[in-house]
Amino acid sequence: MKRALHGLLVLVSVTLGLVAWVAWLNVRAELPVDEVMPPPASAQLVAQGAYLAKVGNCMACHTVQGGQPYAGGRGIETPFGVVYSSNLTPDEATGLGRWSPSHFWRALHHGRSRDGRLLYPAFPYTEYTRVSRADSDALYAYLRSLAPVAQSNREPDLGWPYRSQAALAVWRALYFKPLDWEAQPARSAAWNRGAYLVQGLGHCAACHTPRDALGGLDAARPLQGQMLPVQRWYAPSLTDPAEAGVMGWSAEEAVRLLRAGVNQHAVVTGPMAEVVFRSTQHLSDPDLVAMVTYLQALPVQPAEPVAVLPSVPVQIKRGAQLYGQHCAACHGEQGEGVSGAYPALAGNRAVTMGQPSNLIRMVLQGGYAPATEGNPRPHGMPPFRHQLADDEVAAVVSYLRSAWGHQAGPVSTLDLVRDRGAESR
Repeated sequence: MKRALHGLLVLVSVTLGLVAWVAWLNVRAELPVDEVMPPPASAQLVAQGAYLAKVGNCMACHTVQGGQPYAGGRGIETPFGVVYSSNLTPDEATGLGRWSPSHFWRALHHGRSRDGRLLYPAFPYTEYTRVSRADSDALYAYLRSLAPVAQSNREPDLGWPYRSQAALAVWRALYFKPLDWEAQPARSAAWNRGAYLVQGLGHCAACHTPRDALGGLDAARPLQGQMLPVQRWYAPSLTDPAEAGVMGWSAEEAVRLLRAGVNQHAVVTGPMAEVVFRSTQHLSDPDLVAMVTYLQALPVQPAEPVAVLPSVPVQIKRGAQLYGQHCAACHGEQGEGVSGAYPALAGNRAVTMGQPSNLIRMVLQGGYAPATEGNPRPHGMPPFRHQLADDEVAAVVSYLRSAWGHQAGPVSTLDLVRDRGAESR
């Protein structure tokens, strides 16, 4: 038995090695890399690149909290371990100082580093592959204009085989193929621009498209929502008006949410608040309109149903009492909220969507909208994780999901234990 297992492991290792070797050889076929460094970029090209960096929200991942912008080192948690972002400043030894425009293009388009090494897909080259060469060159010009920061890149905290080039080669064979963006002539210019931004630099699919056990995007269910691994925030479906779809909104209200982080229908919190704060609030009006045009044209696909447990009257009664004690002063006795300050909870799809994790996490961690030009002093909700026990949070959340005509299912104390575990990470 041991011999058979050993033989199988050897066979698998040899196979993976061959795949990696072939993939390594194919790097030259993918793209001839020009080592010649370009002349200084024009101010216009640098400005264009700075804008595109906002579109891609590059600084969010490539900056440690309190650290130098774009110097890398931020840990990106995955189900397989932690991957640390790289230094994008033009430092010769640790950053992009020796990278040519073609090296940078290869990273975005092919997911390969300067030396041809396969990059981890925590860097979303599965979406960035759609970025045009012109936009890649503008991004490169902007990053080259930054002050160099000497900060060495950290090795990932991944176990075997996830950190091996062989495993990455197999993953890429299953889930990645370089793509060239092609506009659809039958669609409007705004739709095509929006599709390019959402599918490319905006990399919305990285959060909003379900993934399988190996971390590959489910191409059959684009933008249909997924539970973010490790964090336990749910990125709601953009194809379901009952979750985060904007099909029934006016274009103006959808644009306002992306720019200000709040509108008459919703307030963004959690990971999306950072996206609005660092990225979408800085986008031009035409680009925001284009993104909304694309999102509103998505085919409606209801999110996968979540099993609904029967409610427990005792739990709902207790939740109503807790709501009166802790929540009604701001959100109203009937969940009506206060316009411009505290969001209404009655009819709020963040309350009623099938997956309750976001609501649980807001009660535990607090709810904070981003500070934007359109909402410079947002009201926040304090965290209740130190005031309410797990069964009390479960009770008040279950009450919210059943009050005022809501038909969403209750949550259990087990749900709270799971989400408190994610909260501690």
